[in-house]
Amino acid sequence: MSEAHIQHFYDEPTGTLSYVVADGQSGNAAIIDSVLGYESVSGRTDSGPSDVLIDYIRKEQLSLEWILETHAHADHLTGAQYIKAALGGKVAIGEGIRDVQSHFGPVFNLAAPFAPDGRQFDQLFADGEVFNIGELECRVLRTPGHTNDSVSYRVGSAVFVGDSLFMPDYGTARCDFPGGDAGLLFDSIRQILSLPGDTRLYMCHDYMPGGRELRWVCTVDEQRAENIHASEKVSKPEFTDMRKERDAVLNLPALIVPAIQVNICAGHLPETDDNGIAYIKTPIDTL
Repeated sequence: MSEAHIQHFYDEPTGTLSYVVADGQSGNAAIIDSVLGYESVSGRTDSGPSDVLIDYIRKEQLSLEWILETHAHADHLTGAQYIKAALGGKVAIGEGIRDVQSHFGPVFNLAAPFAPDGRQFDQLFADGEVFNIGELECRVLRTPGHTNDSVSYRVGSAVFVGDSLFMPDYGTARCDFPGGDAGLLFDSIRQILSLPGDTRLYMCHDYMPGGRELRWVCTVDEQRAENIHASEKVSKPEFTDMRKERDAVLNLPALIVPAIQVNICAGHLPETDDNGIAYIKTPIDTL
């Protein structure tokens, strides 16, 4: 039986964890939740976080089959198109991206050829859909709540949960973005925590509370017992009340304006204007 080799990569400026999941038999691989660096003051991109992934794929002599997104992130830009240009692979996300595009397309006044139908991606996954990384079987779990396009990817005994869960000492994701819903997130978390107790859950972010060392993986049993927001002792009303109170005082992510514009377009940067320069739009008094 083929074995999944999982390597994590950490982008410190955004607290983001990316992964390369490789099939030990075929050498085919997927990248999950890549990062393209971005300096909001200068508007300059930084390919460094994606170059690390590309270098690893080449060093290990892997063939990139998929570039997977757990959702359209609001806190970092995806490196999907930069990586695809270097290594190939299909860029994929959950089919709920259409709802996210339908909301944010008008906010940023995105014009044709943009359309809120997901065509910017190579593949849109439905809940329960099965695909392969080489000989590895992967199953898509729809896990909305943080956003309505959120999915998790189950590869054998490993699940990549996106932003639905953080490490137990940091809790769970916010639910105040458009389409977010604390009740849905609670249900999604319970779906994840209904998996066997030794299932390994891989996080998309770690913020190292209390100055502890970086962590990126834990078990279902650990989350059931220890998650400060969503352990098995927490009821749905308690969770939704907590999230409503907590989300009300959170600041927007620092990179939400460029991140959403790029990420709902599958990582394609804006087209250049007639002066040869590309622009990120900032809506005033809107977000």
